[in-house]
Amino acid sequence: MTAQNRTKLWVWIGSIFGLLILILAFGAMFISARWKPILTEKIKQSVYNGSNHLYTIDFKSINLNVVTGSLALREVTLIPNQSVYDSLKKQRLAPTHVFEIKLKKLQITRASILTAYFKKRLDINAIILDRPSINVTFNRVPKQIDTNKVEKSLYGQISNTFKSARVHAIKVIDADFSYINSGAPKKTRNVIKHLDITVKDFLLDSLSGKDTSRFYYTKDISFEIAGYKSVTKDKMYNMKVDTIRGSTSSEKISIKGLKLTPRYPELEFTRKYSIQKDRYDLTFNDIEFNGMDFTSLNTDEKIYSRSVTIGPAKVAVFMSRESPPSTKLDKGENYPHMVLKRLNIPIAIDTVRLKNVDVKYSEYSPASKKTGTVLFSSLNGTILNVTNDSLKLIKNNHAKANLNTLLMGAGKMNIKIDFNLTDANGAFGYSGTLGAFNFKRLNSLATALGLVKIESGNIQHLDFKANGNKTSAWGSINMLYTNLKVKLLSDNIDGEGTKEKGLLSFLANSILIKDANPIKGDVPRTATMTNTRLKSASFFNLMWKTVFVGIKDIVGVGIVPEKNPVKQQKDIAKKIRKQKRADKREARKAKREKN
Repeated sequence: MTAQNRTKLWVWIGSIFGLLILILAFGAMFISARWKPILTEKIKQSVYNGSNHLYTIDFKSINLNVVTGSLALREVTLIPNQSVYDSLKKQRLAPTHVFEIKLKKLQITRASILTAYFKKRLDINAIILDRPSINVTFNRVPKQIDTNKVEKSLYGQISNTFKSARVHAIKVIDADFSYINSGAPKKTRNVIKHLDITVKDFLLDSLSGKDTSRFYYTKDISFEIAGYKSVTKDKMYNMKVDTIRGSTSSEKISIKGLKLTPRYPELEFTRKYSIQKDRYDLTFNDIEFNGMDFTSLNTDEKIYSRSVTIGPAKVAVFMSRESPPSTKLDKGENYPHMVLKRLNIPIAIDTVRLKNVDVKYSEYSPASKKTGTVLFSSLNGTILNVTNDSLKLIKNNHAKANLNTLLMGAGKMNIKIDFNLTDANGAFGYSGTLGAFNFKRLNSLATALGLVKIESGNIQHLDFKANGNKTSAWGSINMLYTNLKVKLLSDNIDGEGTKEKGLLSFLANSILIKDANPIKGDVPRTATMTNTRLKSASFFNLMWKTVFVGIKDIVGVGIVPEKNPVKQQKDIAKKIRKQKRADKREARKAKREKN
């Protein structure tokens, strides 16, 4: 064959292929045009009938390409019919979740139309929902149990049409998600923006419903929320989250960069209230849920997890005593286990792990015009059996915390807390130990809140054990220490600053303060401690104030903060005068006996 003939042959072959492509293209256009109204009606009818007339779907336009197997719906809305839902609710047939969806574009790619038509197998590469607005309403609906009726599985409902249905990927891109809980005592609404969801390998066939490796017929459902920001309802805090990620296959939810930041400085914040109000500044670098039960979360709004790891994190609480405490609020109702009991959402977490958490409590005293701070740094440990689930509480009604930390960044401290999760009066027990510690590290607290400056003193060992409830705490304490010396300070009410009370300090050190335990030649002193909680005092305030009551008893004078430090100093002066009179009586008695 000559070169000229070969060229003609290729031109002829190319012309045939070109003609076939044109025929297929025009055929596809013709078929698409004929199928559009039919497909539109089929989609609307399928959604309406398939949902028991609960939902109607509408869209502005439909684009179909039978060659590539792609379908695109634009300006799509899926709307529930409230009257139909109410009717299903009366029959106890209504679903727990109701959806209302609006989106710019719904795209289906690479759907094998011939396979679906001839082999009755639906196979789709991807379904993409672009920038949807999704409103989900949760309702607590009792289900009707009909022993005579055989409930059809999801596969059973499509088996007459398809042998199987598979979607390799479903993607929800940049969604605005709103979740309404109408089943709660008070209707709540939570809004999330910029939500991405990816569903991998959805398969519906005769076996997939029994495949335990799948979650609702999927291999994985993952989600991500990035850059969440909001302002709290009272306009006092900014809330920010860098990312929230979750995956059903890994059973994990990871929260990174959670911050609750006050919008005003410490004193400015508290002065916006007429009563005492705690100010919180929270930063959680990482919070991770492991072994998450997504099925219970979806169907029953239950949070069940094997473990939650919190940290690194920083927790700072500030309170000012300038304003009076609330006469109505009882902080006893806000004990950790009392709050857990009141939550409307059932929770069961086997283990909460705290990892490198810094906790700082600061209090401003108008008497000294200073802020005192107690710091628990590098807090680590576990809390077991964090639950309010009634069935789990029957088996075990105690949550137990085992924590270790550095008091004021230096003293090694171990604390154990036993929460009674079912006691109406908020019963709990706690114990702890403190290793070698320099008393002077408490000066930030003592000078500002107690008008006492610690000159010297070293703890060798401290241990305590106590029980408590909403009203009080009681227990025992041991503390071994040496070389304790203090100076008493004047108040700063006139604004001229605190000043050392030399004579009173000398008398306190000479007469009242026991500078060591044990004193040479004596056995170590121990003390019982009892403390009644004020309504304005928190759970942790009751715990450490009770321990300080015991320390005060062993030391002989207050070196720790009181509610009214000025009154404390008057009490110290009164005790000194009383002790001096007693010493004089003893001296006179000894003189008479000598004569």
